[in-house]
Amino acid sequence: MSPNLAAAGEEEAQNAAADQSGNRGFSFKERFSLWLISWAGYLAIRLIGPTLRTSFTFGPGADGEPRTRPAIYCFWHRCVFPAAYLFRNHGIRVLTSRSYDGEYIARIIERLGFRAVRGSSSRGAVQSLRELQRELERGEFAAFTIDGPRGPRYVAKPGPIHLARVTGAPIFSFYVAVERAWILKTWDAFILPKPFSRVHGYVGMPMKVSADADQDEALALMQSRLEEARRRAEALFL
Repeated sequence: MSPNLAAAGEEEAQNAAADQSGNRGFSFKERFSLWLISWAGYLAIRLIGPTLRTSFTFGPGADGEPRTRPAIYCFWHRCVFPAAYLFRNHGIRVLTSRSYDGEYIARIIERLGFRAVRGSSSRGAVQSLRELQRELERGEFAAFTIDGPRGPRYVAKPGPIHLARVTGAPIFSFYVAVERAWILKTWDAFILPKPFSRVHGYVGMPMKVSADADQDEALALMQSRLEEARRRAEALFL
């Protein structure tokens, strides 16, 4: 196990102990609101999604449809809504946090044909990365809202680098821009597309990470690929 995963393992054990020492589950009010929000979110995507006029461009070696197996996909948290519609029903494994926000996102995306893997950059990190590693080794897709669950916005976390090093799976960075949208006043400036808007996705060229790659250098490259994907996707509407 790498030093980073070992350190994460110690943190995971501490978090598990904290959970056993008194952290409770969701209250009845929270469970009701989760039910309401998850269904409202799912119905919004199913109603607005078919009205969107979508287009894509691709970097060298990128797939028009998710075909390269296994593969890791990374994108910024703010474009969850259009990305969930565009990449639905591909069985993509998505890392979602164990927080309240992560719970309703997991419920929404699972209704859209994704599979939620619970964890985050801090809580349950080792367990969730191991599960994603097993899925990749079986030839599945994995995806990260890479600045989630709470930011900072546009700052990538290293989870995909760990997985790419141990599985050899390529990392694809992408972004989905929306011409007309409501921008929510949230930490990620969440994008809620307006019906009949144009939507453009850009999928960057695959990034390979060798087993002996320097993590900081690989993370910096992934960060630049994510920023490039956002610039190229948004350029269509400037």
